[in-house]
Amino acid sequence: MQLKEWILCPSCGNKTRLKIQQDTVLENFPLYCPKCKQETLINVRKMNVIVIKEPDAKTQSR
Repeated sequence: MQLKEWILCPSCGNKTRLKIQQDTVLENFPLYCPKCKQETLINVRKMNVIVIKEPDAKTQSR
């Protein structure tokens, strides 16, 4: 049985719309959070989420 887990937003900690499994591999993936509306580049290997780059506060437009 595969273990499945929601990816949490590195900025606000809420669930995103993506689930990962033990064998999921993502590289330079743009993770979007519908709650805080931020996009973050991540890598995923063996259920570990590594943040590559978070957006700068100065470049955010609202």
